[in-house]
Amino acid sequence: MMHDVLYLVVPCYKEEEVLPETARRLERKLESLISAGQISQESRILFVNDGSTDQTWNIIARLHSENKRFCGVNLTRNRGHQNALLAGLMVAKDRCDMAISMDADLQDDIDAIDEMIRQCQRGCDIVYGVRSSRKKDTFFKRFTAESFYRILNTMGAEIVFNHADYRLMSRRALEGLGQFREVNLFLRGIIPMIGYETATVEYERKERLAGESKYPLKKMLTLAAEGITSLSIKPIRFITVLGLLIFLISLVCIIYSVIQRFLGQGVDGWESIFCSIWAIGGLILLSLGTIGEYIGKIYLETKERPRFLIREILE
Repeated sequence: MMHDVLYLVVPCYKEEEVLPETARRLERKLESLISAGQISQESRILFVNDGSTDQTWNIIARLHSENKRFCGVNLTRNRGHQNALLAGLMVAKDRCDMAISMDADLQDDIDAIDEMIRQCQRGCDIVYGVRSSRKKDTFFKRFTAESFYRILNTMGAEIVFNHADYRLMSRRALEGLGQFREVNLFLRGIIPMIGYETATVEYERKERLAGESKYPLKKMLTLAAEGITSLSIKPIRFITVLGLLIFLISLVCIIYSVIQRFLGQGVDGWESIFCSIWAIGGLILLSLGTIGEYIGKIYLETKERPRFLIREILE
């Protein structure tokens, strides 16, 4: 029986506190999978250093020198989580039969990897790791996270509910991902577009080993805006509907103002201020802001700048 080569792709940004323990746990998991005959001896753990300014890359280099099971990709500068993850997947694409992406803090349960591999070997090209519940989250965290997924789906960004970036992808799916060339990356929305057979594996999310979360509320809001504007034109369509709605409301206000004038109850200048400054002014600002967001993305896409540059690969 020919076993598949698995690459665990782990983006890292200032993860010096958690990296040694993460490496130890992932190595133990990989060895157990190899011993069980589920994957090949050629399987590897690939850390991607996203321009960290701490000792993250030095730790990755040391791990590689001590154990060739560990590989490393060092980007020239910080390019953000999504670009770092894409860089790791594209490096792994030509070296593996399947790749699993996960965060360095190991909040995603690595024991779910076994079932992911089984689903892949049954014919699934993409297996999503999905949180079974959010009972451990605070009310605010749970509310904002669930709202994040619902808003994205409402706006046309079709993503898997309660799924982040913990997933398995076959080589065929990775090759499909490589054909998407946009600069504004939102992998949670792009990967479902690939198609092929998919499955989900539920798991319980754990507490972060150490360090701080790289996705506070501000970054979550930025990620949501990135996902919406990268994958959907619904906001522009909403502006059209909003414009029509405000136009109808303005007609009603004008009719009301004329009636009030005929009844002798009108106030000089009130009608024009009410109908023009508030309604039309607000609509114009909203429209310009939304359209400007899309124009900015078109500007970035037309430049065709590289999404990442690799300084060094350890393998």
